[in-house]
Amino acid sequence: MSPRQAIETFKRIGDVLKAQGLLVFGGFQPDAADGVPLLPDGRAPATLLMIGNAGPAAWASFSRAPEAADAERDPMDRWSKRLLGRLAGEHGGIAVFPSDGPPYPPFVAWAKRAAPVRESPLGMLIHPVYGLWHAYRGALALPERLPLPAPEVSAYPCDTCEDKPCLTTCPVSAFTPDGYRVTDCAAHIRRPEGADCLALGCRARRACPIGRDYVYDPPQAAFHMEAFLGARRMRKLAEETGGR
Repeated sequence: MSPRQAIETFKRIGDVLKAQGLLVFGGFQPDAADGVPLLPDGRAPATLLMIGNAGPAAWASFSRAPEAADAERDPMDRWSKRLLGRLAGEHGGIAVFPSDGPPYPPFVAWAKRAAPVRESPLGMLIHPVYGLWHAYRGALALPERLPLPAPEVSAYPCDTCEDKPCLTTCPVSAFTPDGYRVTDCAAHIRRPEGADCLALGCRARRACPIGRDYVYDPPQAAFHMEAFLGARRMRKLAEETGGR
């Protein structure tokens, strides 16, 4: 692939994703230590692109997709896998997803290599532009070395946030110096007093001043909160039945 073809390929991938409300957060040329799966022909991928959504842009596309209306489990994951799997195949690569596993791909480590993100006080990755309102839907592992934009250099926004309202807003203080008390969070959301978090999204997440233009709309926020509770129910059921 010539340099011009590589540039055109990168642009074409970005255009296809943009039409679905998705974007390329960045990428890198992986080596064996990065744990990126091999391509179908056994070669190591030359480029890994991190793909995701920021704000509500992808929600409109997903809402029109067949996965959103078929009442089957994990509709957004299946939508992501269909779109990214097809796009990867068109370019001779593979799509990799956070749910692949166990063992699971090191998406957090990949994200830190590809984009200017770090852990927030809540534990979620924070982006200097999108704040906490972004997510990684998957990654494209491609056989060609594509020209990648220079990595962004940005100050860590939490360093200059004096009040850190994210740590004082949770009604049940689920975010602690010792970690995230997920059981307390889930129990609160299930109770009537947790209706605000269930309908609009995590109150602590909403308190963050970064990326206010990308806050999820209520239907999108409620979808993710319901998915969180559903995952908790499935995990509890598996524990009670011994995984059967």
